[in-house]
Amino acid sequence: MSVTEITHSEQLIALEERFGAHNYRPLDVVIERAEGVWVYDVDGERYLDCLAAYSAVNQGHCHPRILETLIQQAHKVTLTSRAFRNDQLALFYAELHELAGFDMALPMNSGAEAVETAVKAARKWGHKVRGIPDGKAEIIVCANNFHGRTVTIISFSTDQQYRDGFGPLTPGFTIIPYGDAKALREAITPNTCAFLVEPIQGEAGIIIPPDGFLKGAAAICREHRILLMCDEIQSGLGRTGKLFAYMHEDAKPDVLIIGKALSGGFYPVSAVLASKEVLGVFNPGDHGSTFGGNPLACAVARTALRVLIEEKLVERSAEMGTYFLNRLKTLRSPDLKEVRGRGLWIGIELHSAARPYCEALKDEGILCKETHDKVLRIAPPLTITREEIDWAFDRIRKVIERG
Repeated sequence: MSVTEITHSEQLIALEERFGAHNYRPLDVVIERAEGVWVYDVDGERYLDCLAAYSAVNQGHCHPRILETLIQQAHKVTLTSRAFRNDQLALFYAELHELAGFDMALPMNSGAEAVETAVKAARKWGHKVRGIPDGKAEIIVCANNFHGRTVTIISFSTDQQYRDGFGPLTPGFTIIPYGDAKALREAITPNTCAFLVEPIQGEAGIIIPPDGFLKGAAAICREHRILLMCDEIQSGLGRTGKLFAYMHEDAKPDVLIIGKALSGGFYPVSAVLASKEVLGVFNPGDHGSTFGGNPLACAVARTALRVLIEEKLVERSAEMGTYFLNRLKTLRSPDLKEVRGRGLWIGIELHSAARPYCEALKDEGILCKETHDKVLRIAPPLTITREEIDWAFDRIRKVIERG
């Protein structure tokens, strides 16, 4: 049988297992198309997507407006590199400024690239603006963080699996407990240039810090003249019921890192937003990316942002998230530890492993993913309806209460 004749799930899974690196453990469903909150496998089964590609498809799968932009721009020009200017980049900059209120933006591709960019900017700002001795800049981070998987980023992870076998690791990071403003204050030294934090920790299991933590952290950073850098790659662009999660406490950061839903799932687009003082430290040749800021990416991102705002998906996340969370809080099971969330970003923490629950939910027509072993993450596209939530809840209740 030729490769082109392979169409069934079992065959495709076997092919992937044979020829693909085993750095993921996906559920055994092979998706071939998607629309809105629904995905369809090669065998014709339909599933409600409660992961949204780790919040990359907040606007829903294959949103027609974003798709049309992708097609139109692909017919014009897709890549120029930053050796030349392009019309879409200039407009993207202007619209990001209007939306988020930061002076400047630096576009990249993946979220990890954006975090690396922010780390480089913070260090160079520390050296060139703050006067920290070269090579001595320190960045404070939080335990159980997740900011990506590059060597520098895993160097400040507290998950040993992310670090195992990948040394030597990058120095210059201080780790404090998440949500602990006192620990932040005590960790600051004359060489501290930044505090990098997720307003809500996603991969750690939808961990919401104590009320006032982020606002307090912002005040501490201002007092000591260090940069507050918020990683909103997952939490931003409507996921928590605000445009950005930092807005729940009105704690605007000095540096904002965004990605994922910035393109509605059509194309890798990320960006670092900051003041001229911070991003102004980069000179030509200091940093770059062949694909970062390309016209196809910028056109797609511009439409993805308009869809979020014009279709009121941020407000929808707040309304539907409250409804979904309240329904999930009625679940009763000896294995259920806690249900928590904000907007359409909900964690169901269990006493036992969450993976069997994910597999059982798949059989009921719902796709979600475990995180940190014992947490079910519920994060559907923001386009989900009340009726679809009811449909999902009935099946989640069946699986959770069955145990």
